[in-house]
Amino acid sequence: MKRFSTTFVRSVAVPGIIVLLLLSAFCGIFPTQTAHILQTVQEFFYAKLSWLYIFLVSFFFLFLVVLAFGKTGNIRLGADNTNPQHSFIAWVAMLFSAGMGIGLMYFGVAEPLSHYVNPPLASMGHSEKEALFSTFIHWGIHAWSIYAVMGLVLAYFSYRYRLPLAMRSGFYPMLKNRINGRIGDIIDVFALCCTFFGITTSLGFGVLQLNSGLAYLGILPDGSFAWQTVIVCMVITVAVFSACSGVNRGVKILSEINMMLAVMLMLFVLSFGPTVHILEAFSEAIGYYFSNLIPRTFTTFAFNPEGKAWLSAWTIMYWAWWISWAPFVGLFIAKISKGRTVREFILVVLFVPSIFIFLWMSVFGGGAIWLDVHKAAGALSAMAGDPDSLLFNFLQLFPFTKALCILAITMIAVFFVTSADSGIMVLNSIASKNKGKTPVWQNIFWGAVMALLSLLLLRSGGLKALQTMTLVSALPFGLIMLFFCFCLWKALKLDIIYHQSSLPYGSHIWDSSRWQDYLNQILRFTKKSDVREFIALNVRPAFKELCAAFAEKGVNAEIREGKTGEIDIYLLIRYDKLQNFKYGVRAEKQEVSQYIIDEDNAPTPESDVYVPMSYYNSGRTGNDIQHLEKEEIIADVLREYERFIAIAADERSEIWMLDKEE
Repeated sequence: MKRFSTTFVRSVAVPGIIVLLLLSAFCGIFPTQTAHILQTVQEFFYAKLSWLYIFLVSFFFLFLVVLAFGKTGNIRLGADNTNPQHSFIAWVAMLFSAGMGIGLMYFGVAEPLSHYVNPPLASMGHSEKEALFSTFIHWGIHAWSIYAVMGLVLAYFSYRYRLPLAMRSGFYPMLKNRINGRIGDIIDVFALCCTFFGITTSLGFGVLQLNSGLAYLGILPDGSFAWQTVIVCMVITVAVFSACSGVNRGVKILSEINMMLAVMLMLFVLSFGPTVHILEAFSEAIGYYFSNLIPRTFTTFAFNPEGKAWLSAWTIMYWAWWISWAPFVGLFIAKISKGRTVREFILVVLFVPSIFIFLWMSVFGGGAIWLDVHKAAGALSAMAGDPDSLLFNFLQLFPFTKALCILAITMIAVFFVTSADSGIMVLNSIASKNKGKTPVWQNIFWGAVMALLSLLLLRSGGLKALQTMTLVSALPFGLIMLFFCFCLWKALKLDIIYHQSSLPYGSHIWDSSRWQDYLNQILRFTKKSDVREFIALNVRPAFKELCAAFAEKGVNAEIREGKTGEIDIYLLIRYDKLQNFKYGVRAEKQEVSQYIIDEDNAPTPESDVYVPMSYYNSGRTGNDIQHLEKEEIIADVLREYERFIAIAADERSEIWMLDKEE
């Protein structure tokens, strides 16, 4: 009988699931009372603490700019020699789909049109430029700053510090190994609940739009709960299959497909709509956005009280919603961003999706405003309060309406699948502390729970209460993110001290008496067999002498081999509290330029080229040591060991040097 397996961490998964079920049940049984209480709290937050939301989001943006353009920007999310997991295009596509892709379909027409009809201040009048600018503020760099902070914290501590890809890891510089105890469990349970509620409410409200669109096209007879159930079950089923196939197949393929569909739809609307006007509006709105970015960032309408209601209903609501989604989107972004540098991560996450969103909003929102004024005689603006069907009414003004609506519904459905898919993976990651390959039954479990609770809340009317609860939780979580920034800053500064230490390396000291040997080595490319011989003649004897010398001093050092079939050997000194010291040498394949292969007056490789590369436990990039003799290898190991001891003795390096394994 096959043994039941799970990657769930009981101290996180069990209390987290219990809290999810209890809160969902409470919202479902007492939807009106719960919504009223939470709405009162939310209105208090928005009315009295709107300045705090603005401060938090503004700080996140400025903090990321400092990191990107400082020394910290060169630090890689992983070991120094780690390569990115995904191509640039695939990475951007997944960022786009997981972050707010479905929102673009829902609000692409509705929001700019709403701001055009009801501007922040009556004195602004009906201005398309102001309408696009307000939309850019809500969907652009500020929103992605929230996601970027969360994603960067998680990716850095997971891939650089080799900690679990979990919320608790962001507290490591302050809590150290206590993150593996009850405090860390509480943090992850909170993150699990926030993530689940954000996904569930979005799934529930999104189903309403998808149902409305299908009914609008006559594909479904009505918007009844029975058809909503069918839609949820279909979306979750596909999402579970996608999650089981993994990030490299499911989410990645669906994201790339949907990005291509989005570009096709946008280009069609651009081509058959008011093309010149849209491009001119996009250009002017972009310039207006960046020239007014700082003043508008800090606007609270303190001197224009009439704008405060608009600020709460739009800007603050969006800031709260993006913060509440930060655990979900941040974890997913971190999961797909291993190998990127801090600078690359920040600049791409902030600007690439934002620019695409600006273009999207200009094409659909700007196009809708122009068509409403010049062609639809105000019919679209009259529907500004009905975003469920506004997109489909907008597409009616174009040729091939039926095909466009089918394409739009397909995109909405795929966006739902990718959101649910990535949500399932993130929930598994939190509940399992990112340990091991997820069993299939866990993907099915999370999909079933999301589907069941979203349908129950839709049926009982408790979905609005759950959404309000999610928005209320955004403020305390925003303060937690502020604390994350402090921890990240502290860790990055220590990282620079640790990895950019100016201690001398000095391995390549050549003795002029051996110049002919060096020349012979330079004029030939080494093969795998040469590396094996080098290790046998120089490295292993050097390690043996060092082990004996360490033993005489009371230090236990041992020689270990790498995986079977690999040319890999390392000297290991174990510690109870510190990270272990490791100095290894392995055969690494080297790419040879075609230019030197074709050059007659240069050495030519006879086969694949391999060199003996040193490596260390810290993940720092090693060196080609093929020119070193046994005594020089001993000296090189001792230099690294001296560096290790010197850094371990530095109190500032404590959080880096501690053993982080449970």
